[in-house]
Amino acid sequence: MNSKEIIKQAENSLQKEFEIIDEIRDFNQEKVLNAFIEHRVAPEHFYTVSGYGHDDIGREVLDKVFAEIFKAEKAIARIHFASGTHTLACCLFGNLRPGNKLISAAGTPYDTMQEVIGTAGDEETKEDSLISHGVLYDEISLKNDSIDFEALEKAIDETVTMVLIQRSKGYSTRKSLTISEIEKICKIVKSKNPNCICFVDNCYGEFVENKEPIEVGADLIAGSLIKNPGGGIVEAGGYIAGKRRYVERSANRLTAPGIGCEGGAMFNQHRLIFQGLFMAPSVVADAVKGAVLASKIFEDLGYNTAPKYNEKRTDIIQNIIFNNPDHLEEFCRTIQSFSPVNGYVTPIPEYIPGYEDKVIMAGGTFIEGSTIELSADGPMREPYVAYMQGGLNYSHIKIALKKFLDKIL
Repeated sequence: MNSKEIIKQAENSLQKEFEIIDEIRDFNQEKVLNAFIEHRVAPEHFYTVSGYGHDDIGREVLDKVFAEIFKAEKAIARIHFASGTHTLACCLFGNLRPGNKLISAAGTPYDTMQEVIGTAGDEETKEDSLISHGVLYDEISLKNDSIDFEALEKAIDETVTMVLIQRSKGYSTRKSLTISEIEKICKIVKSKNPNCICFVDNCYGEFVENKEPIEVGADLIAGSLIKNPGGGIVEAGGYIAGKRRYVERSANRLTAPGIGCEGGAMFNQHRLIFQGLFMAPSVVADAVKGAVLASKIFEDLGYNTAPKYNEKRTDIIQNIIFNNPDHLEEFCRTIQSFSPVNGYVTPIPEYIPGYEDKVIMAGGTFIEGSTIELSADGPMREPYVAYMQGGLNYSHIKIALKKFLDKIL
């Protein structure tokens, strides 16, 4: 069969999976729409103020819409967050004090978070980490690439201040955490220590399921606006949502105590953030469909994929395990060559701040670093996994996959 026939056959076998994705999309789209209507979003909320950013009614309504969607007491959405890692760091530094204890429930966190915590990085970086500020840290090792719930239960006591729950797998081969698994973690933690903060790194997971972590017991969540909730058009930023006090403490780290959520000019970005958020459920659904298609195609070709095409999805990331550095590089270069921006560029593995290994990154994206747009990357280490994510529309993902099949068939 040629590439077109392979893709058509795969699509024909995925009708059940696509129907489930469409149902989740429709549910989340209605939820987002209702939040916009409830908080009377209007053109005057698209304008901004300058200077200190005081009395910005658009920013206030934007925060309320985010809080409504994520079922939180309070939320902030700001362009001032430089990245998802920065957003998460504000939550950690804002809510942890010297002598407090942080536990990672899902093994070793994502590479950049290791430097924030202080378990990786050079000496200068470690001097600015949580551990150097007197925060105690431990992590629950995975058991067969899954959460070790028994070990978690044993580790939680009155001395634990916060549990970090990384929803997406990051650069690992473990499974991403479903909402039901996050709920189980929160129940275990709260049963042992009701005052412990359950903090979920929600990056890559927004709108993939029909519930979000706060609805199942999380106290605090955070994510990036150049991933799922930005809908592919937000230029920068992040969001934090959860219990009011924890969000306010996080905001104090972004700005300063006494300013918190009340300051920060938004530089006329309100409309983009509102519009991107409104578009997000549909954009995320197309990205998930593309991931499911890739999983099916590569599995049929004999590659190991994760998740499998018929597994429950909780984020937009698709692992394609090549077990070969050359194949990983070729896949990423193909994705780059069929990108709308910088399609002529050839990506090569290189060291990137925050990562221990060389990383090859393919991302011809309109927004630099956007991973809700079609991209693929992976660290140059065994088992040489391509982490494919995003896609502003399903058709683009399908075209890129077809072109890769043309190369290897």
